[in-house]
Parts: sequence; structure tokens; C-alpha cells
Amino acid sequence: MALKSMTGYGRGESVSKNRVWAVEIKCVNNRYLDAKIKLPRDYGALEEPIRKKIGEYHRRGRVDMTLTVTGDVSDLVKVRLDTNLALEYKKALEHLSGRLDLDCSLNAQMIATLPDVLVREQLPEDVELIGPVVELAVEKALVSCNDMREREAAALVDDLRNRLAFFSITLAEIEVDIPIILIQRQELLTERLEKLLGTVNLDPMRLAQEVAILADKTDVTEEMVRLKSHISQFESLLDSSDQVGRKLDFLIQEFLREVNTLASKISDGPIAHKTVELKSELEKMREQVQNIE
Repeated sequence: MALKSMTGYGRGESVSKNRVWAVEIKCVNNRYLDAKIKLPRDYGALEEPIRKKIGEYHRRGRVDMTLTVTGDVSDLVKVRLDTNLALEYKKALEHLSGRLDLDCSLNAQMIATLPDVLVREQLPEDVELIGPVVELAVEKALVSCNDMREREAAALVDDLRNRLAFFSITLAEIEVDIPIILIQRQELLTERLEKLLGTVNLDPMRLAQEVAILADKTDVTEEMVRLKSHISQFESLLDSSDQVGRKLDFLIQEFLREVNTLASKISDGPIAHKTVELKSELEKMREQVQNIE
């Protein structure tokens, strides 16, 4: 099972009794699963089975599903005859004919056209009978949407891999630069002390202590180790078939925390520029990750 995006669209249809049941599904990212189901009147009994079916395909995201029915509904139409009302019309017309001394030639067709003699009634759909038909349309729509989500996720993963590769290269460049920066700072510290003290001889031990303090303040070994570990974990999650969106989002936060610490410890112009690039990539990665289920 491949990773899935939370963004997708699917449509499915099934046909029975000259009618078409069409299901449309649209989904976008959301922290939790939020399914909104719109059904025709009298289809309420199918909502819970449909909700469970959606849960089989979606773990997170906002899912909007709509069911529409089109086609021949003549089998759901019943014509009711109000015989008592027809008799009343007949009596009234005969009475009127007698009072006005008019010819009264009545027939069934004429009486049937009078108001409410024949009433057209719409029968409810038998949801137990059409339940499997609707389920088939729902299944088709979910599969269609799922295919799109997998394609979308594949594109997201490719983009994330590229950005992670850039992140790794930039981090490696920073790692190479750090010892050089430390040597430069040691030389700068020695030069400043010589200017301040003039002809006074520097205590080698004291200078060594200052250099050690400087090295400790700029030691980012722990941050580099964690960042490399995060990169490895991130790559592993991208190869996973589980729902890893939240884990990836958490890792992005950890990336940002370590990069911020690294930047504050080094406090160097060129490296500061590179850490800004790292954070920019991480923000772009966060946007992509938030679409992964």
C-alpha cells in the first residue's frame, strides 16, 4: 500500500431499474477524518454504512460525498383514486344540471379531470433493495479517489525527496565550514588579545582556556547528529506504506528546532545565509507534508 495524499476526487456510477446512482467524492487535508455525506430524501438509512465505507479508505482529511439519482422513476409513482370524491362531483353536477335544466352527459374521463379525484403519489425508495446498488457506486468513487490520492502522494514524495537531498547537501557544506570558522575565530581571538595586552606575554594556558570556551560555545556536534538522524528517519517514512503524515509533520518541527539552535550557536554570516535556506526548504516541506495522510 502506497502513501496517499489527502487531496483527491472520485466519481462512481451504478445502474438499476433504468435509474443511475452517481457518487462524487472530494477530499482535502484535515487534521482528523471529517466526512460530510449528502443523500437524497429517504436515503438516511444508508448514511452509516457509507460512513463506515469511507473510513476504510480514509484515515484523515475532509471528505465530501454526494449521491444523486437520475432516470426513470415511474415504478415509484402511484395514482390514487378518490372514489368518494368522484361520487360527490357526480351528484353535484347532476344536481346542477337539474336546477339549470341543462343536459348532463357525464363520463369517467371528465370526472377524473376534476381536482383531487386522481392523486399522483411518489413512493419512497426501498433502501434495502437499492442498498447494494448504492454501495457499488460508493465503492467505485472511493477507488477512483484513492487512485488519484496515490498519484498525488507520489508527486509529493518526489518533491520531498528532492528538497531533503538539497537539505542534506547544504547541511554537509555547513559541517565542512564549521572547523574553518572555529580556526578563524581562534586566530581572531589571539590577535585581539595581543592588541589589547600590547607587549605583555600571553599565558598559553589562559589562551587555551579561552579557545576551549569558544569551541564549546560553537560546538554543534549534537545538533548535526540529530539532524542526520532526522534525515534518515524522514527517508524511511517516505518509503513506508503506513499513515505517516503526522510523523513527518513532527519531524519537520524537530528539524526546525535543531536548525535554529545551530544558527544561534554558529552566528556566522555565510552559515546564517545557509541556515535561512534550510529553514525555507523546511517550510516548503511542511506545506507538502500536511497533505499526506
